[in-house]
Amino acid sequence: MTDAANQRRLAASLLKCGMNRVWFDPERAADIQNAISREDVRALIDEGAIDARQPRGNSRGRARAKIAKRSYGHRKGPGRRKGAAGARNPSKRQWIQKIRAIRKTLAEMRDSQQIDRHMYRILYRKAAGGQFRNVAHLKAQIELQAGKVK
Repeated sequence: MTDAANQRRLAASLLKCGMNRVWFDPERAADIQNAISREDVRALIDEGAIDARQPRGNSRGRARAKIAKRSYGHRKGPGRRKGAAGARNPSKRQWIQKIRAIRKTLAEMRDSQQIDRHMYRILYRKAAGGQFRNVAHLKAQIELQAGKVK
């Protein structure tokens, strides 16, 4: 195929892409060579003899494999860690996760009438004060209080 630099330049301009992304159909090389105006090149684009290739991207395949390994604990050893435990998982974030779980459980128990509104309010305030370690601890305390009431 002889030089079609001008056609490539025109096609890149019309396709709004770089010259490296312009693709010529090798079987229509003669037609492309004869296209000397923008109109000729536009017609070839409409016919599919000239097209724009997809832009090249960076593959995320390796990143996905790494993330999958980290999901079950690989690549997380002491040699990989930069910050202290409190920097990697701050105590405030731990508290937020814990209190949200406890409050959600309390709301579900109130809505299903396992606890009344008065008991809900008391337990809610105790949870805010940090009395319960986790949801299991909360439920154990409710069971103890239910046993004392009966």
